This record gives sequence, C-alpha cells and structure tokens, in this order.
Amino acid sequence: MMSNPVHGLPFLPGTSFKDSTKTAFHRSQTLGYRNGYAVVRRPTVGIGGDRLQVSQLSQAELDELASKAPVLAYGQPKQAPRAEFIPAYVAFDKKVLKFDAYFQEDVPLSTEERYRIRRVNIYYYLEDDSMSVIEPVVENSGIPQGKLIKRQRLAKNDRGDHYHWKDLNRGINITIYGRTFRIVDCDKFTQVFLESQGIELNPPEKMALDPYTELRKQPLRKYVTPTDFDQLKQFLTFDKQVLRFYAIWDDTDSMFGECRTYIIHYYLMDDTVEIREVHERNDGRDPFPLLMSRQRMPKVLVENAKNFPRCVLEISDKEVLEWYTAKDFIVGKPLTILGRTFFIYDCDPFTRQYYKEKFGISDLPRIDVSKKEPPPVKQELPPYNGYGLVEDSAQNCFALIPKAPKKDVIKMLMNENKVLRYLAALESPIPEDKDRRFVFSYFLATDMISIFEPPVRNSGIIGGKYLGRTKVVKPGSSVENPIYYGPSDFFIGAVIEVFGHRFVILDTDDCVLKYMERNAARYSPEALLSIQNRVRKQEAPAPELDNQQTEEDPGVQELEALIDTIQKQGKDRLCRDNIRKMFQIYDKEASGHVDRETFFKICDSFHLPVDDSLVKELIRMCSHGEDKIDYYNFVRAFSN
Repeated sequence: MMSNPVHGLPFLPGTSFKDSTKTAFHRSQTLGYRNGYAVVRRPTVGIGGDRLQVSQLSQAELDELASKAPVLAYGQPKQAPRAEFIPAYVAFDKKVLKFDAYFQEDVPLSTEERYRIRRVNIYYYLEDDSMSVIEPVVENSGIPQGKLIKRQRLAKNDRGDHYHWKDLNRGINITIYGRTFRIVDCDKFTQVFLESQGIELNPPEKMALDPYTELRKQPLRKYVTPTDFDQLKQFLTFDKQVLRFYAIWDDTDSMFGECRTYIIHYYLMDDTVEIREVHERNDGRDPFPLLMSRQRMPKVLVENAKNFPRCVLEISDKEVLEWYTAKDFIVGKPLTILGRTFFIYDCDPFTRQYYKEKFGISDLPRIDVSKKEPPPVKQELPPYNGYGLVEDSAQNCFALIPKAPKKDVIKMLMNENKVLRYLAALESPIPEDKDRRFVFSYFLATDMISIFEPPVRNSGIIGGKYLGRTKVVKPGSSVENPIYYGPSDFFIGAVIEVFGHRFVILDTDDCVLKYMERNAARYSPEALLSIQNRVRKQEAPAPELDNQQTEEDPGVQELEALIDTIQKQGKDRLCRDNIRKMFQIYDKEASGHVDRETFFKICDSFHLPVDDSLVKELIRMCSHGEDKIDYYNFVRAFSN
C-alpha cells in the first residue's frame, strides 16, 4: 500500500513513500442494521484506519448544496409546476408521415423494356418509429402489388441502427433490404411536421416516368381497308357494345303456362344474340342463367333448308337468306326466336341512344306489361264443427301452426278469482228432472260458465260436474259472430239455454248481490226487480211453524239463551244464507228438517264445530225424533 503523508506532493512515482510501520490493512465496516433492516453507512476512515482525504458529506447533502439557490428578500421563489408527462404512443397516435418515392426494377428478359419504374408510398409511424412501404395497385399490371414491406422498424446499417424521421427528406435515396428508394415528395402534414422540428426540406422532385407505360399511351396505328364491310373493323369499332332489350314470353294460353321475363342481348361486334333468364326469389326454378347461348339467329331460311337438322348441325350462310340484325329488335314489336314469341317492352339508355344515332328512331317509350292483380279472395272460415270454442277453431285457418287467441290480460288480472254463483233448476218434461238442482258458476275473468249438480242420496242420478268451464253461446246468434252469455243475463227467473238444455235461475249468493249493486247500470230493470223481491223474502219473518213452536214449547227460552251464547262467543261466523240454501237444497219438501246424516255432511262441508259442547247441545235441542234435525234454529246461531 502506497501512501503519501506529505500533503502537497503529487502522487507520482518517486514522491510517495511506504509506511513500513503500518501493520493494519483492514477496511472499516459499512453495513449495519437498524430496527431489523440493513442500512448502508458511509466509511469514516480508510484502509487500516487512515483518515480519509475526501468530503464527509452525504450524497443527499451534496445534492442539496448543488441545487440550493440564494434566498431572496421575500423568501424562496416558487418553482413552476412540471409539465404533464405524455407518452409517445399517445402524443403521436395516428400521426403518420407519408413520402412519395419510386424504385427502379431491372427487366432482363424483355425486348420492349430494360427496366421499369414502380411508384411506392413510404409511411413512417411516429408513435413507434416503424415504417411500411406500399405500392398502389395498377389495374391489369400483371405485377403483384400492394404491401411490399409490412410495418416494422427498418435497419439503416449493419451496426443495428434504425431509420428515424430525422433521416428522411425529399430528394434523397434510402436503402431498405437491398432496394434503393428515391424520395421525391411528401404530403402537407409531413412537410409541416419536419419544418416544425427544424429540418430544412429539399425542394420536391418530379416522379420518374415508366418508359413502357408511356409507350403504351401512344395512339394505335390506323389501318384503312378498301373493302365495304370488314369484320375486323366491326369487331374493333363495336367491341364491348351490347344492345339490351327487356322482353316477356306469354305462355298463359297453354296448360300450366305463365308469363316470364327475359333479357335479350344483341352484340354489335358480331351480330350474335343471347337470351338470359330473369330469376326472382323463391320462383321455384333452377338458377340457370341462359335460355339461349350466344349465337347468330337466322331470320329467313332457304326453301330446301326448312328440314335442316339444326339440332345436330350448325347453320351456315348457305342455308340462311337473312339473319337477325339490330333493326329487327324494336320496342313494342313481337319477335319469334326458336319457336317462342317474345314481346319487347323496354331497353336500356345505351340502346335508345344507338337507335337514335343509327336509325333515327328517337321515341322508344317503355310499355307497361304488368298485369293487374285480381282482387284478394275473402277468407271465409269453415263451418263450426261444435268442438271447442269458435275462436280456437278459427286459429287453425289463420296460420299453419295455430296460436292461442289473445286474451284480455287486464280483465283477467282485475277479475281474478271472482266467481258469481247461481242456483238453477232444469226445465224438463221428465218428472225425475224437476227436483234436480244445479249450481251455475260464472267466472268474470274469462266469461266462462261451469255447472255443478250437488249429489242427492237415493235420487238415482249421479251428481258432480255437469259442465266444465266453457263459453256458452246464446240461442239465435250466428256462428260467424257468436254472442256469449254475460253477467247481465243471469238473474232470478231468467232462463239460460245451455247446449239445448233450459235452466231457470232460482237463487243467487251474496257475491252476486254485491256485484249487481256495484254494476247496476249493466242489468235490466227486470233483473234488478228480481233481486229486490229476493231481498224482501229474506227480510220476511220466520215461518209460522217456528212462531207456534216458540209460543207452545216450554224449552224455547232455553234454546234462545243457548243461541245467544253461541253468537256472543263468535263460533265460526259464516254466511247464514249460504248455509240455509244448502239445507234447503236437500229439504225438498220445505219442512225445515233434514236427516241426521245429511245434516252432519253439510256441517262438515262448511267446517262447522260440531264437536264443541255448546254446538252438541244445540244439535240435541234442535233434534226432532231420532233421524230429523231442525236446521232453521241451528242456522240462527251462526249468523254473520
């Protein structure tokens, strides 16, 4: 270890001395731990404990001294806020420099050209410094054109440098993948951008011309032929000139015939005719484009050529006296080709202009050949077969896959679970049917009616569902416009005819009374009068039998006290009228008594507490004999 204890002498060979008495050559510790973390410390002494001859200030203190400014009279000046950082891919997004250039390509195997000039566009993308070279497509050039070099960063030399926008300018050559491009000009945006960056642009140059392309632009040689008619002249003059006619073939006179449209093309270059079919969507025909391929069509044949086998041999000029020409195709005149008569009704604008210049025919109006459609046939529904509803049966005639008829959803929601019930009797000459009773249920949500017959023991008639939910048509209404029974048709005394059976309404429930009270305007005066009579009968005093029994029977007071006790306790308060109606249905003799079995069956249907001690006592007091029970007094205990 060499050291120079004498400060001021240069540290050069011959001026430094070795301290032979030094025995410690260790380095001081620079790594320590504070709160469990490793902390780097600056060395305070050198190797062997020598004093360091450098500044002992920390790096943060050195940076603070370097950046500290003098304090002004009014304090430290405020620093301007830093400009917001904008990345390059955001600042230069969709900003592209465009240069017009060309390159020269050798053509060694051609006698007409030695080289060709190919024009390209060089695009420089500022967001990622990538470039692409695209050659505009020239029609019928025979050269693969388009994107020559896809977008990428292009190498400028062998050292790995890439092209930058500072390397691009007008009037310079750049080499990309061994091909030299000459930049001649740029667009306005590129010029403004480069000038704003302090780059002096060279003056623009003219685009080099391709010798072979300029040679093709020279006018063709003109040939003058002495003959009156020259097919080559016709071919060169009328090449790609075609007369187009729109025609129809009306074959409706034959069986299964129809009127079909065609397009007739007449080629002026060789006087050939072509007939093309016009297909429409879903016309049921194969999409074959041609009815007759392009050929010359004979107009008049020689006498001996009428039996010429044209199906196997081609017709020549020897068999034809006259061919079809352009003057034979006139709008508004029929034309017979291969046995079919076509009527020409229109042509295109080029054909009109040709006829005006060639033949002096200026008026070729379009002829309307459209046929008026017959009036639409009125759809008549088949006669109703009696199964289901008329609306459901009619849906089978409107669509292949029938759908359910639309329902009045608002009416269904407002009248959900609202049912009007009526008690009715069957009007029949049969004696067994006179005592039968039926319960009509009218559903306000769907205007449907169901009929239920309560079973009667030992009647010989099986009760239960008599008619499921359905709409019932009024007698006398037509099948096309059926009129169904509504709530206003049901009232006491009304006759309802259901599929040939006549029913007479005898009674209604309280729900019907409330409904009629809210909708009195929908009912007739006769219906309202019948309801008034029913209410008066309900408010009439009890039968005389009960009055006599009350006066004569000594246990009447005990019965009345028991009834009052049950009413005060509120034992299952129900509608007294509904319970009395059910008892009256089974009491055909109107005696006020029913048998014990029927009594308990009705109580079970209304969930009456027959097991209660007070109710048992009431049943005992209302019993008459061993098998009969007085239901008038029993019902009074459960009044609402």
